[in-house]
Amino acid sequence: MIRVVLPPHLRALARVKGGPVTRGAVLDALEARYPMLRGTIRDHVTERRRPFLRFFACERDLTHEPPDAALPDAVASGAEPFLVIGAIAGG
Repeated sequence: MIRVVLPPHLRALARVKGGPVTRGAVLDALEARYPMLRGTIRDHVTERRRPFLRFFACERDLTHEPPDAALPDAVASGAEPFLVIGAIAGG
C-alpha cells in the first residue's frame, strides 16, 4: 500500500494551497515528482484513468468521482491514504 502525503512545496506545485485537495491535483503532483509515472495512471492526452486502475480513500471508491472533486479531509490532512489500486479481471 502506498500513502500519498504531499509536503508543502508539492502542494504548492499542485496548486492545492488554500484550496481543496483533489484527485487531479494529487495525481498532477505525483507525476511531477515521479515523471516516470506519467501515462501509467492517466492517459497522456485525455488524462482519463487507465483501465483496470481504481481510486480509493476512507473506505470509499472514488474512481468515478470527477477529478476536481475534493478528497475527504482525512486524506488532505494525511491521516488516511489515497490509494491507487490495480483492479483484477478474469474469470
